[in-house]
Formats: sequence, C-alpha cells, structure tokens
Amino acid sequence: IMLHSTLALSLLLIAVTSNLAMAIKKEKRAPQTLSRGWGDEITWVQTYEEGLYQAKKSNKPLMVIHHLEDCQYCQALKKAFAENEEIQEMAQNNFVMLNLMHETTDKNLSPDGQYVPRIMFVDPSLTVRADITGRYSNRLYTYEPQDMIFLIENMKKALRLIQTEL
Repeated sequence: IMLHSTLALSLLLIAVTSNLAMAIKKEKRAPQTLSRGWGDEITWVQTYEEGLYQAKKSNKPLMVIHHLEDCQYCQALKKAFAENEEIQEMAQNNFVMLNLMHETTDKNLSPDGQYVPRIMFVDPSLTVRADITGRYSNRLYTYEPQDMIFLIENMKKALRLIQTEL
C-alpha cells in the first residue's frame, strides 16, 4: 500500500510540474504588440477612448481599423496594409492609430453595419468622418488588398480636412 500511494503521489507531482512548466513557457512568449500585425513600427493606442483623447491632444486624425483574427478578408487587408510603405509611414507620423477586434459603443463607427474589415476616420474635433468612404456602395468603409491607393487617398483626404475645416 505504501509503495502504491508513493507512486500515485509521484505521478501527481510529475503531472502538476509539467503543467506548471507549460504554463511558464506560455508566459515567456513574446508579448503580442498592439499592432496585431498591422504595422510594428506604428504607435497604436489601446482603446477608442484613448484614441479620441490622443487625436484631440495631437490634432491628428484617428484611424480606426475594425477586424477579426479569423476573417480571411481582414488577414488579406492586413498584409497589404502592413506591406505598403506609404501607408505605414503616414500611419506612423500623421495619424493616431487603433485596430480593434471588438465593436465600440460609438454607433457612429458603424453607420452602415458592423462588418469587418472596416476602416473609419475620426477628426481631432472628434467627428466620425462618414464622408471618407472606400469603393464599395454595399460596404462603404471596407477596403480590399488591391485598394491601397484608395486608402492612401482617403488618408490624405483626412489630413486635408483638418487643414481646411478645423
């Protein structure tokens, strides 16, 4: 009986230790940056509220990218976005940047539905720019990988609006 309980205890200890080791190993993985693959050189804000605050403070437009990890269209857009040097550079220098994997409570950010991917701009006066749209009439704020030129134009438009309106 003694041998039996010692063996059981040893097995239990081995099981606990290996689970612990696996948990520790998980913790050691490189932390996921806020970029989530959209651009590691870009400074990303963590929340919509923080984005609004930074936009107002810095007088830069806020660019909000709604996406989901398991959406193939989002993944394709992310790749095109991350590989486009002009977009990355503008995003880094001229915008407050936020990518979200959940909806905000601000209904103005989903004027035509809560689809992904969706990219919207908010100006420093904290107005959601429903007038900066992509190419598709059924999903006004969506972009496809081949639409990076349109996105660049819209980023420039968002910057121009600040100079002319605000």
